[in-house]
Amino acid sequence: MTSQHEKILYTVKEVSELIHTNQAYVYALIKAGLLPALKLGAYKVRRDALNKFLADYEGMDLRNPTHVSALKGKRDTEKTS
Repeated sequence: MTSQHEKILYTVKEVSELIHTNQAYVYALIKAGLLPALKLGAYKVRRDALNKFLADYEGMDLRNPTHVSALKGKRDTEKTS
C-alpha cells in the first residue's frame, strides 16, 4: 500500500545516494538535459522523472553525460552455440 507521505521529489543529494554516485554527477546529468529537474530553491527531481531516466538509459554508458553511448560488453560479442 502506498503511503500518503511517500516522497515525490528528491534533492540532488538524495538522487546521488539512490543511484550510488556523487552530487556533481547528478548536476552534470541535469545540465546535459538527461535528467529533468525543477528549481524550487534548489534543484529537485521528481520520482517519476528519475524512474523514467533509469528506464530510458538502461544499457547505456553514461560516464560522460554529454557523450552517451550503448554499453559494449561480453553479452554483445559472445554467442553460445
